Amino acid sequence: MTATTALTPEQTHARLDELTVIDVRTPGEYASGHLPGAHNVPLDHLDAALDALTAAAARRDLLVVCASGNRAAQAVRRLAEHGLDAATLTGGTAAWSRLGHGLDQPAGARTAWAMERQVRLAAGSLVLAGLLTGRRLPSARWISAGVAGGLVFSALTDTCGMARVLARLPHNRPHTGDLRATLAALAG
Repeated sequence: MTATTALTPEQTHARLDELTVIDVRTPGEYASGHLPGAHNVPLDHLDAALDALTAAAARRDLLVVCASGNRAAQAVRRLAEHGLDAATLTGGTAAWSRLGHGLDQPAGARTAWAMERQVRLAAGSLVLAGLLTGRRLPSARWISAGVAGGLVFSALTDTCGMARVLARLPHNRPHTGDLRATLAALAG
C-alpha cells in the first residue's frame, strides 16, 4: 500500500479483517459510530501515537478514517512524512454508513456532534452575535468579519483553525486512559 491509496467502502468492507483501522475523529465523534474494530487516535494526538502506529503497520496495512475523508488525508500525509504507508476510506464513515455498512457504538457512550456541525454552530453564533451586538456597538461587527475571513481562509487552505480550537474542548478530548489503552493495543 502507498501513502496515497484510497479504498472505497466496498473494498474496505471486503478487507476489513486484514486492516488496522485508525479513526482520527474526536472521541465524541468516534463514540457516535465507527467502523468495526477501529481504534480512536484523534488527529491532534497522531504524533504521540507514531511508535504504536509503526508497530501496528508492521503487522497489517493501516486504514485511516474520519467523517468525510479530509482529516484522514491530513493524517496519511503526516504518517507518510514519518515513513508510514496508510490508506484512506473514500468518503469516510459517512460514505460507509450511507452504503449500509454497520457502525459500532460503545454501549452507554455519550455522543458529540460531528466536528463540521460544531464548527457551523460556533461560526454561525459568532457571526450572529457580532451582527446583533453591532447594532449598538458598530465595532462589534468586526467579529462577524473576522469569522467570515476565517471561513474563506479555511476553504482556500483546506484547513480549519476553528475545528482545531473546538477539538480542545473537554467533550472532544480523549480520556488519558482511553488513549493509553488504544496505543497499547496498537503496539501489540
